[in-house]
Amino acid sequence: MYVQNYSQLISESLNKKSLELRKIGLKSLELAINSVEPKNLIRNAIKIHKDCLIIEGDKYNLTEFKRVIIIGGGKATAQMAIALDDLLKTYSNIEYQGFVNIPEDQALRYISTKKIKMNLASHPIPNEAGLNGVSKMLDLVEDSKGEDLIICLFSGGGSALLPLPKKTINLIDIQETNSLLLDSGASIHEINTIRKHISDFKGGNLAKKIYENGKATTLTLLISDVVGNKLDSIASGPTIPDLTSFSDAFEVLSKYNLLNRIPLSVKKVILEGVKNPQLENPSKNDPFFENVHAYLIGSVELSVEVISNYLRDSNYEIDYFSNEISGEAADFGKHLYYLITEKLKECPKELNKSRIAMIGTGELTVTIRGKGIGGRNQEMLLNFLNTIKSEKFSYNFFILGCNLDGIEGNSKAMGAIVDNNLLAEALKNNINIDSYLRANNSNAFFNLLNGEIVTGPTGTNVSDIILILLEIDD
Repeated sequence: MYVQNYSQLISESLNKKSLELRKIGLKSLELAINSVEPKNLIRNAIKIHKDCLIIEGDKYNLTEFKRVIIIGGGKATAQMAIALDDLLKTYSNIEYQGFVNIPEDQALRYISTKKIKMNLASHPIPNEAGLNGVSKMLDLVEDSKGEDLIICLFSGGGSALLPLPKKTINLIDIQETNSLLLDSGASIHEINTIRKHISDFKGGNLAKKIYENGKATTLTLLISDVVGNKLDSIASGPTIPDLTSFSDAFEVLSKYNLLNRIPLSVKKVILEGVKNPQLENPSKNDPFFENVHAYLIGSVELSVEVISNYLRDSNYEIDYFSNEISGEAADFGKHLYYLITEKLKECPKELNKSRIAMIGTGELTVTIRGKGIGGRNQEMLLNFLNTIKSEKFSYNFFILGCNLDGIEGNSKAMGAIVDNNLLAEALKNNINIDSYLRANNSNAFFNLLNGEIVTGPTGTNVSDIILILLEIDD
């Protein structure tokens, strides 16, 4: 079981309906996480048969390569590397070695294999260990030849775990820029637009280095945590043609009033890039991607499919309300109430005959104004409660909002749940929800009312899931 505080969440003191809905919702969460376990995604995506490495029907004859080099980084990369190592061990006719960066909080869970080194680095703010790890990967790349096969393992979190600043920018300036972006309310796509343009590794620059060092065939295996599964945004696309520009980066900094707050070295690189098109990152028209083949092997859509099948078997009608959730978390919390009321207007009679499940995916943002502890899903659900606290309900509701990598914001929770019972407890105890919102202290609220969901790092990373269950009172 992934949820460590399951017994607290399904306390027998709950009323019968709340207990039932929580059990169904948490079972859905368990299925969602399991469906995107990286080791399973690798095993399902890649096979070796008769000297061929087979990915999605594409065949790569291993007898044509001298060795395999494995590099990468991300929250899901440790499991990806272990599963790939297990596969390559079954084929004795080729040498392989690798080096990947993984989050520090996975230290007790994953260790290096005999052939693949796991290097601990920090997230979401890059550190020296991450920089040193990238240097080790580039040593392997610089030693590569055309007869080598390079396999890149990238997943969400890779943008922070794989730092390589442009020559005129130091690591401290990269750290400060990341902190400003993360607190600004910018989306992950916008943040990665900046990251790509101040890096010599991201934004297709790794592919350029591989091409210039021998043109090795490169397979990029990706697990997506970004809205729309934009390949150039996953881990900031080290081997993917960059679809953004320095002008886009400039616009992001302007939008969030960061131009005069970021370090001068970063500002100079962006402004110089805007003026000089030749400084742009590699694009699809460049030759660097001739031997690069990218495969998306996992995304939140797999989780949604598994949840949907389970809920249909439990007699729920399924409504997919969005697969591109974005924007300010608190605002979306208010919007959730609108979505629910509109759904009930559509089918008030049918709801007596069946259960309704509403599923959405994406990634919200929080503009930090207070000094509390929380995360985007917890902030969203807290403002949902704030919006409905004066309402009277003729139906039972359960809402779960989770970051499937296991940790969101600066809290130790992956998200939270809300339902009729939790709302009643908050009102009974005269808890001032507004004060928690103003302080960005959503985790303290959910910790107090036993509504936080704690799993610890799950070892995977796809987009967030919001699950709403609705039932009319018996």
